Amino acid sequence: MASSELPKVEDLKLQDDYQTYKLGTFELKSGGEIPDAFIAYKTLGDPSLPAIIYPTWYSGLISDNLWLTGSDKTLNPSTYYIIIPALFGNGQSSSPSNTPDLRPFPNVTMYDNVRAQHELVTKHLGVTHARAVLGWSMGAGQTYQWATQHPDFIDLIAPFCGAARTSLHNQVFLEGVKSALYAAIGTSSTGICKPTSLAPNSFSQRSALSRSPREIGLKALGRVYAGWGFSQTFYREKLYESVLGFKDLEDFMVGFWEAWALSKDPENMLTMAHTWQAADCAAQEPYGGDFEKAMRGIRAKALVLPSKTDLYFPPEDSEIEVKGMREGVGELRVFPSVWGHWAGGPGQSTEDVKWLDEQLGEFLGRN
Repeated sequence: MASSELPKVEDLKLQDDYQTYKLGTFELKSGGEIPDAFIAYKTLGDPSLPAIIYPTWYSGLISDNLWLTGSDKTLNPSTYYIIIPALFGNGQSSSPSNTPDLRPFPNVTMYDNVRAQHELVTKHLGVTHARAVLGWSMGAGQTYQWATQHPDFIDLIAPFCGAARTSLHNQVFLEGVKSALYAAIGTSSTGICKPTSLAPNSFSQRSALSRSPREIGLKALGRVYAGWGFSQTFYREKLYESVLGFKDLEDFMVGFWEAWALSKDPENMLTMAHTWQAADCAAQEPYGGDFEKAMRGIRAKALVLPSKTDLYFPPEDSEIEVKGMREGVGELRVFPSVWGHWAGGPGQSTEDVKWLDEQLGEFLGRN
């Protein structure tokens, strides 16, 4: 695979270093809890600078966010204090893979993630107000969650290729993702937004499971995702060959998608998949499930950036979100891209990175 354009090593020290903040016993919205919970994070820039919160995305590590930062980008550590918090379940914050005694791992929501991030940002990092929150995919979902959960804490939001709540079509897509992951651990989905069908003691017995089912399930995950991450035009024009450097379609399936999936822990991915599938920023007080009320509750100015070819976060959903905001709050701009969901990250499409960076620069500079 051809290398994507990454920030210069001398600018950002690109090694996968990060810190953790201990949350103690962390009570969840579901009623469960994570004992000895912790959140992983990385900061760029000086704490005296305006703060920007930039959460991670589904399956992403903290280092996977760095492609949009650097001395040549709008997210410049010389201009902003950039805080990158990791999702529960990503393998760096509390996750099944690093919490072996907690089985089944409890259901975690966007609300839980943002509550942990708010504690990190305010109590540990001492930030009392943020200039902006922004993010791609599930990072966009967390951006909306911040804007509705802590509406007075931030001035601006810029969610790209994501949504304030997971659509029904998106929930159906995620059933395919979950089914592949459940196959990797020897079980199957019990339904949309439902917990695993394995009893707690079954998890502890899974050490006897051979490696083969895990590999088969994760390879299936990669192939399920392959038809969704990029657009029909991306495949029609064979950009996986001309831009990403794969020799043919099967080489792309194995070298890009299966390689990505095999690098992941299936239980971590299931934890994040539930967070994504159940995402709805109206599912909290004071909105009581009223999505229009939640959109009207956003006070930060919003630049909403969907991709015109995104197969599971289409522009139509973003239009509904912006239309529901109060007058003068929301603005919609659509990625003119054939890269589908990948238009918003993680940096392989240099034209889309340039377009996104320009939109962010104009938005942050104007407001």
